[in-house]
Amino acid sequence: MARLITLASGQFGDLSLEELCKLAAEMGYEGLELATHAHFDVQKALNDANYIPYVKDMLAKHGLRCVAISAHLTGQCVGDLWDERLDNFAPAQLAGKPEAIRSWAIAEMKDTARAAKAFGVSVVNGFTGSPIWARWYSYPQTSEEMIEQGFQLIYDLWSPIFDVFDECGIRFALEVHPSEIAFDYYSAKRLLEKFQYRNALGFNYDPSHLVWQGVNEVAFVREFAEHIYHVHMKDVKLLNNELAGILGSFLPFGDGRRKWNFVSLGHGNTDFDGIIRELNAAGYAGPLSVEWEDSGMDRVFGAKESCEYVKKLNFSASKIAFDSALTNK
Repeated sequence: MARLITLASGQFGDLSLEELCKLAAEMGYEGLELATHAHFDVQKALNDANYIPYVKDMLAKHGLRCVAISAHLTGQCVGDLWDERLDNFAPAQLAGKPEAIRSWAIAEMKDTARAAKAFGVSVVNGFTGSPIWARWYSYPQTSEEMIEQGFQLIYDLWSPIFDVFDECGIRFALEVHPSEIAFDYYSAKRLLEKFQYRNALGFNYDPSHLVWQGVNEVAFVREFAEHIYHVHMKDVKLLNNELAGILGSFLPFGDGRRKWNFVSLGHGNTDFDGIIRELNAAGYAGPLSVEWEDSGMDRVFGAKESCEYVKKLNFSASKIAFDSALTNK
């Protein structure tokens, strides 16, 4: 199965689109997953007749394709309870204005669906935010009512957004991730149930966020096979520091004292072979998008190596049983 191998652009936001296209092609990538905070301007896509042709021409010039865009920062502002960190994700003039930030994010996510349709992609990846993430540990006690209220708020905020996604024929792929309303298997299942398995909502599967939590990354694919709309290829390494816990200890990414760190593909503990086999069984034909994050490795070296790693793993399921010839004729 020749899945497209793409590079998530968000971690390369310091480069222009032209610079990134050139670099991605040189590293061997076949496409880009364009981030709306970095390389795909939603409002220009909707209001500047020259913008989408410019982006498409730039991609084509370097032999690249784009089949999904990502709007993680915008989506986070929809469902989160405000603190000053969200000011970095919204227009500067909205800083310190929680309701204004949320209103902007809701409108921007609707426009993101419209821009995706105009651009010709069918999937928008992103986050939903969570009004109850800070209550994940039940002390002070978190009641079931509090949890349900959190899921209900996400339902109320995102349902009108998904209405626009449906109108545009676009699907939203939530990245199951700590700080989101869905961060592991059970919370992901609860979210799908809350939305009554609405087709507009599925998952951007990123195994790295599951592995360090102790969630089986291969089983997740098996359980949610029909709801995986996009795949991030990202690795995580579990470290042996007996003094550290999985919550990070307020140590920065890359610090060797942590219990785990995101690492370049193939340098961690993620079972990518098992993942590919389950994706094959699920019939997943979408892209494999490298989201490169490794504080301890040169970015270009790591992203190039990761592309080569994914190419070796991008195999199809067998069309015959390996022992089918072991019969008397």
